[in-house]
Amino acid sequence: MDKVIKSANEAAEKIIEWSEEHKIETCFDRAQRMKPCPIGASGACCKICHMGPCRLVRASSEEETTGVCGATVSTISARNLLRMAVAGSAAHSDHARDMAFTLLAAAEGEAKDFAVKDVRKLYRVAGILNIEFEGRPVNDVARDVALKLIEDFGRQKGEINFIKRAPKKTIERWKKWGIIPRGVDREIAEAMHRTHMGVDHDPDNLLLSALKVSLADGWGGSMISTDITDILFGTPAPVRSEASFGIFKEDEVNLVVHGHEPSLAEMIVDVVNEPEMIEYAKSKGAKGINLGGMCCTANEVLMRHGIPTAGGFTNQELAILTGLVDAITVDVQCIMPSLAELSKKFHTKLITTSYKAKTPGAMHIQYDEHRAREIAREIVRTAIDNFQNRKTEGSHISDKFPVIAGFSHEYIEYMQGGRWRASFRPLNDAIIAGRIRGVVGLAGCDNPRFPSQGLHRFLATELIKSDVLIVSTGCGSAACGTAGYLTPEMALEHAGPGLREVCEAIGIPPILHLGACVDNSRILTIVSAMAEEGGLSDEIGGMPAVGIAPEWMSEKAIAIGCYLAASGVPVIFGGDSPVEASQEVTHIMTEVWFERFRGAMHFEPDPEKILSMTLDYIDRAREALKLRKYEPGKFGAERVLMDMSTRRELEKAAKPHLGIY
Repeated sequence: MDKVIKSANEAAEKIIEWSEEHKIETCFDRAQRMKPCPIGASGACCKICHMGPCRLVRASSEEETTGVCGATVSTISARNLLRMAVAGSAAHSDHARDMAFTLLAAAEGEAKDFAVKDVRKLYRVAGILNIEFEGRPVNDVARDVALKLIEDFGRQKGEINFIKRAPKKTIERWKKWGIIPRGVDREIAEAMHRTHMGVDHDPDNLLLSALKVSLADGWGGSMISTDITDILFGTPAPVRSEASFGIFKEDEVNLVVHGHEPSLAEMIVDVVNEPEMIEYAKSKGAKGINLGGMCCTANEVLMRHGIPTAGGFTNQELAILTGLVDAITVDVQCIMPSLAELSKKFHTKLITTSYKAKTPGAMHIQYDEHRAREIAREIVRTAIDNFQNRKTEGSHISDKFPVIAGFSHEYIEYMQGGRWRASFRPLNDAIIAGRIRGVVGLAGCDNPRFPSQGLHRFLATELIKSDVLIVSTGCGSAACGTAGYLTPEMALEHAGPGLREVCEAIGIPPILHLGACVDNSRILTIVSAMAEEGGLSDEIGGMPAVGIAPEWMSEKAIAIGCYLAASGVPVIFGGDSPVEASQEVTHIMTEVWFERFRGAMHFEPDPEKILSMTLDYIDRAREALKLRKYEPGKFGAERVLMDMSTRRELEKAAKPHLGIY
């Protein structure tokens, strides 16, 4: 019998093999054992009232089965998808709410361990919000920005603030179909009401609600979180680090930060470098303290501080299986409850930190931004005290790969012209000339029901071969990083001739790490800037751009897909469709949405077809925009793309470098 490959990550596969030999169960084993219910997986199961659950199985080709109340499979499928979008939007936006209150507390002097680190970004956001900042104290501006953004959660009428950042034509489409969100909580509450038994039965109307609540996430919650995190902790610029399980050190205390909210992790980054904390670790027999990341918290501290990452969602159990992790601290989202029992088989301390996200069997240290440093020290000491309890067993893996991470909107703009000539024009010109065929956002989770991370790797290599520039976020970034794909050398080895030329001129990888899953909002601001720059589409819709979530599993991915589709980006999800049971719903999400918004949502299990669909969308967009037909190695005339040394000389001749934007 052929061996079943569970992970495309070679280091992960070795750890999985070790766990099988020692009869320790992981998510990969459970995925093999626990098969999805085919009715629920296709969107044909309704469990929102106690007359059910109703499992809709078609009796014959002529007869459509309905639920007890009479709901059709199209109503049920649309309603289920809307609920997924609501949950995903709530998760991202509740994270954003916490960030907004942290900014407010810092501005008012209540969270004394935090302060505004990027004043330029603060002023930029203040300008968008029409808040006066010239000549005012920084904390006064920060307070006003925080209060203005907090309004976006509870607003009952009007529009969320950042809608104005979208191109005018995109906004006009939203107005026509009534999907501009009023407030984040308003849209979440209304969408949940719509999906209650006996309320909204129209599949099209339900799906418009999915777009509306998701726009409240993309142009509200997620964008708010991204901007505030930049303001408080610094706007990312490229940084070199490492990825995979080899980041753990046998002679140092290994502490992992895992989850999605960055404020505690930022404080832990400071605390592990305190001389007294390092001396305390040495007193326990360790040579030092080694901080690593997991999932999206990893992306946050990676792109700002170069903290190495052990990977994404499916790597969290495997990190503990190395036997080297002394403590893993978690906050919210994508935390496997299996970590508690698994950590007991080793010496690892699992520490939960949010009252919203507790796990039976874990140690709990409640985080409070007003005592952030004190709590961070308690967590670090807990990890240090546990170092002496480390056992010899475990799968000790030494593999690790270099990564270049931290490409914010601002840095991508800067790298195309420097401080004084920054713009998105060179990128637009490269697309117009055919050097870059198009842009793909490669995002989403990694999933144990696939050979984990395999689809990310396949699509990444094939797309850059076809001169497609990739921007990655979340666990998609982790999959690329642990494969060694986030380096400029990747362009020389695998990228097509046009993309390689652009990457060499600027000195960038062909896959740009944009950050955590909330940072998909950076994709929105980037494509909006490209539209504003001119030469391509005058709206997001029609750009030669596609979003792909090849191994998605989280409801947050559905919210992201919906807000990208509503904004005008076709999105392709890997795996079977959660609305497969309804041809009507599938038609609305693919053809009707494309007609209305120039975006769509597809579900496709075949990776070759995902690749083909992606390139077809890009090429059709190029044709509709009357751009030069893409031909590998053949480029039209375009502006000269200056390399970094040329830009530096220009800046020297102008004024001293004052920042990246």
